[in-house]
This record gives sequence, C-alpha cells and structure tokens, in this order.
Amino acid sequence: MRQAHTVDQVRAAEAVVLAQVPDGALMQRAAAGLTVVVADLLGGVYGRRVLLLVGPGHNGGDALYAGAMLARRGASVEAILLADEVHPAALAAFRAQYGAVVGPDRATRPDVVLDGIVGIGGRGGLRPAAAAAATLFADVPVVAVDVPSGVDVDTGRVDGAHVRADVTVTFGTHKTCHLVDPAALACGVVTLIDLDLGLPPAPVEALQAHDVARLLPRPSDVAHKYTRGVVGVSAGSEQYPGAAVLCTSGAASGLAGMVRYVGPAADAVRARHPGIVVGDGRVQAWVVGSGGHDQAENALAAAIAAGVPTVVDADALIHLRPGAVPGLVLTPHAGELAAMLGTDRAEVEADQLAHARRAAAHYGAVVLLKGRHSLTARPDGAVRVTTSGLPWLAVAGAGDVLAGVIGALLACGLDPYDAASVGSWLHGAAAVHAGRGGPVTPEGVADSLAPVVRDLLQG
Repeated sequence: MRQAHTVDQVRAAEAVVLAQVPDGALMQRAAAGLTVVVADLLGGVYGRRVLLLVGPGHNGGDALYAGAMLARRGASVEAILLADEVHPAALAAFRAQYGAVVGPDRATRPDVVLDGIVGIGGRGGLRPAAAAAATLFADVPVVAVDVPSGVDVDTGRVDGAHVRADVTVTFGTHKTCHLVDPAALACGVVTLIDLDLGLPPAPVEALQAHDVARLLPRPSDVAHKYTRGVVGVSAGSEQYPGAAVLCTSGAASGLAGMVRYVGPAADAVRARHPGIVVGDGRVQAWVVGSGGHDQAENALAAAIAAGVPTVVDADALIHLRPGAVPGLVLTPHAGELAAMLGTDRAEVEADQLAHARRAAAHYGAVVLLKGRHSLTARPDGAVRVTTSGLPWLAVAGAGDVLAGVIGALLACGLDPYDAASVGSWLHGAAAVHAGRGGPVTPEGVADSLAPVVRDLLQG
C-alpha cells in the first residue's frame, strides 16, 4: 500500500527520530538519496551543471547538501538563494565544495534544476521572485525536493504559481499532493527515500498490485455460479443501448458467477454476451443508471428496495437523496459530482479530495470520483487513490465498464470501499493492458479485465 501522510503526521514522526539521531543526520540521508536520483537522471555527474533554487526551510537545506555532494563528484553547481536566511550548515557545506551562489541574472544554463524553494509547510502559490526563478530555464528538467514548491501538500490543490517537476524526490512517506490531482500532475515521477519514520495509518492511500491481489475474491473448491455471486444490471435505454452492453461487459469479466440483465437493450446484450441471463431474479448486487435515461429513477428505487449493495452510476445519480442507505457505491465524474453537491465543476476539479469526502459524508455512501487519479472516499474520510490508469482511458463508455466491474465485486462479497477501489484499480490496469501505451476502447478494456486478474493471481 502506498500511503500518503499529512504534514502534521510527518512532522510528529520526524520529531521522534530527530531526538534519537545526531543533529543533521536525517537531512544528510535525504540529501544522499536526492543525489542518487539526480545522478541517475543525468546519466552521470562529472562535468554536469546543476542549479539549486534554495528557500529558507529544510527543503532548501536538502538541496544545498545535495549540491555539495554533487559538486564533490565533479558537477558544477550554482545556487540561487531566494530568502535572506537559508539553512546555515547546509550553505557552509555547499560553499566548502566550491558551490557558487549567484543571482538569477548570472545563472549558467544548467542540465537540471533542483527545486528547494518551499517545503511541506508552504501554503498558496509562489511569491513573484520565486516564481520567476522557477521559470528561468523552462525547458530544463526539474527535480523537486520533497514536493513541488507552490502546491498545497495536504489537499492536492494548486493555487497560484507553482513548480511543475519532472521528478519529485520525497522523504519518509508520500504526501497527499503526490497522489491527488491537480497537485499530483505537478509532481512528475515520484521517488520515495525511506527514512524509517514510525508513522501512523495514513488518511489517503493508493492500492498497489499486491494489495489488489490480496483483496480479489477467489472461488472455493465447491463453488457454483450462485455462491460466486449474481450481479444484476439495469442499464441502457432505447437512446443508449450501448451502455447496457458495456456495463454488462464489465460485470461479465469472470469475477462474479452470473450476470442478470434487466432493461430495454436485451437483444444487444445477448448478441455480445450469450451467457448473460435476461429477466428478473435474485441478485446479490445491482448496477443501475449507466445510460438509463428516464428509466434510471425507477431502476434506482427498485435496487434500493431490494436491500442489496448497489452501484449508482450516471443517470441514476441525480435521483439519489442523502440518507443512510447501506451498501451504495456512487460513481460520478466531476460534472456529476458538482450537480450532486450544488457547486461548479471547476470547484470540484480544483479541490477533488475535499469534494469527494464531502459527497461521501453527505450521502452516507462510498463515492468514487472518476478522473485521472480517481478517488474512492468513505463517509469517515478515508480515501484511496487510483494510479493504475492512463490518459487514453478518458473515452466514452469506459465508465459503464467500470460500474459493471464494481457491481461484480460487490456481488462477490467485497464491501463497498474495497469493491470500488479494487474495481477502479483493475479498470485502470486493464486499460494499460489493452492499449499497451496507445489508444483504448471500452470494449478492449472490458476484454482485458480477465487477463489482468489472471496475472495478479499468478503473482
């Protein structure tokens, strides 16, 4: 599990470690890890040019110590000091290795820029002088120290000017901004340097392949189609029959024992999946709303009356009312979530974590906010971030497949939080498998679910 801790959690853990180790030891370890990453990015150190952007905090100290280490290995290192006072011991170490302190107008074009302007305590965007320094060499790779300066660490918001890094080297643990958009977009590739901090459970986490494999339902030796779970799908309409086909395709990925379809697109569903049963009957979970149009309200009411776990998607979302209906998974995109909360889409996109949590608490349900890094939020505030997808997955119909996958996992017995987060991870991984770096179709994503599950089970 990739965990993202808050600033307060990190500081408390660091305080305990700092009381047990020599002064400066933790910063030296961080700088050593940063040096290794920079050397790997450059393909070597000797003769390379490195520019440090140094602020007043510990991140500036990490950058200066790393600059000293790089200079010792033969790099030419310059530093622009963006505060009246910077870490004194780190600055002395930097100067001892003949590192040069320069003004912005005297900096030599570097091979890489190290962003040590603002650390995890920063709030809001960068000040003008820092923002100008960060854009001096716009086409040069940037390595951010711990976090890209100017992003909000605990929320994932980006307010004002900020650094957009190619690589972010973080220390001790991931932070929320490394996983949650829009800040995560500014991080580039994130590398974690372990500092052996004794940290509590994190409020934000991201499933990894081994976590998903552990949570996947497996049939027993005496399983049959009913004990493996029956998922009901009430989706599609005369206007959108394809939604029914795609939703049942996700549901029929082999995770559940049986898929039952109820709706007006039965012929299209049978043509694609002859094994799907059409008509009323007992189910262990429902999926409603995908392409449901004016039939979505009745489908939602029937699913809630049945008292089984239910995925509420697309057209059914606008008919949902706040309340303690157990077992619901809501799957809105940003526009749908904005309508559910009575706000603007731009506000949701700017503060995705807060809005996903707000919706989960308001509706008393698990909310999967779909996006580049989808967020699965529980009413108690716990959040899982999906990082397994790729931009090509932003295609019409992909959400219908996702709803079906989550419904199948609910029918298999996973609780709503696990079903939504595992389903989202599988959906992203299936897109990677289907596209192999290129475009995907929702049909291709659905067809790739079974191979992805097989590979996970085989280790």
